[in-house]
Amino acid sequence: MGLSGTAQRALRNAWALFVGDGIEPQHATASVVVADGPHRTLRRYGESDAGAPVLLVPPLAAPARCYDLRPGQSLVQHLVETGRNVHVLDFGTMDRSDRHLGFEHWVDDIVPEAIARVAELCGGRDVDLAAWSLGGTLCLLTAAAHPGLPIRSITAFGTPIDYERIPFLGPARHLGRIVGEPALTAVTHLLGGVPAPLVQLGYRATALERELTRPWFVARNLADAGTLARMEAIDRFQADMPGYPGRLFHQMAMRLTVANELATGRVRFEDRTIDLADVTVPVLALAGSDDVLAPVPAVEAIGRVLPGSPHVRFEVVPGSHLGLLAGLAARGTSWAHFTEFLDDPAAPVPPGTTGSGGDVVRVPEFP
Repeated sequence: MGLSGTAQRALRNAWALFVGDGIEPQHATASVVVADGPHRTLRRYGESDAGAPVLLVPPLAAPARCYDLRPGQSLVQHLVETGRNVHVLDFGTMDRSDRHLGFEHWVDDIVPEAIARVAELCGGRDVDLAAWSLGGTLCLLTAAAHPGLPIRSITAFGTPIDYERIPFLGPARHLGRIVGEPALTAVTHLLGGVPAPLVQLGYRATALERELTRPWFVARNLADAGTLARMEAIDRFQADMPGYPGRLFHQMAMRLTVANELATGRVRFEDRTIDLADVTVPVLALAGSDDVLAPVPAVEAIGRVLPGSPHVRFEVVPGSHLGLLAGLAARGTSWAHFTEFLDDPAAPVPPGTTGSGGDVVRVPEFP
């Protein structure tokens, strides 16, 4: 008697997963490089004469294909389908030679240059910025530091503001207070940064249950190619995570994590302070209900640090840190909120809600 269809599928999937090239080819939506340079490759997706320009800014220490994970889980494809002119900024990999780079390198140079280039390519139109995780921090700091940039709106997916509200970072905050800045400076100078393997390990640690139960998950779903393909896409994404430059990691540890300066609305870099009150464009903040790296209270704090914004909207959607951006449910939740916001970032607040001058706006959830 021959093998059943289920057994045959399981065997094929096992071979592809453990011996072959994978369950499905690594995904990449067709794009054109429209600008390039160190840590600043800019790609356009879709037609050059499409609609309103959107610039997707990735986090540091995460590959830009977080926005183009796989078919059905690609924010890039979704935005192209809605008729927008989509650009993605790619920072590339980091190594020891980048150890001198800090937040200023992105806030004063890389991100403003990309915004200006997208606006130029799109006929001088203002640009809608969108970013995941620490990418949202870069966008907020850039908008505050350079209020003259052609920015129409900012959307932040899972961007923490109040680091005291992230339980996962509690031990790190405590340790940072004990060892102090001089000791951390010495360590980051010695290492030159945080190497990619440590970043990848740290990200996996935030989903420890997934890692521990992985063998059972694979065995249970061995005949389900779709489920395995989603797992494979996440594994590939994690394996491509680059490291942090030493100076930037030091700033992130001391200024954001230990001092919790974003929550005060003012972030100090050397002899300069960036005030988030200088953000004057509408902002949408999205928080994942199961996000460990950016829990809902940590993201919701954005409502009190942007008094200069005419409209700050806050939404809670289902999903983990990556899931709220690229999960199977994102199309009907976070993406739906995002595209509605892009239609009119300055739309009047729905009846029964409040929000202007930095107040948090809650609107009905999408089904």
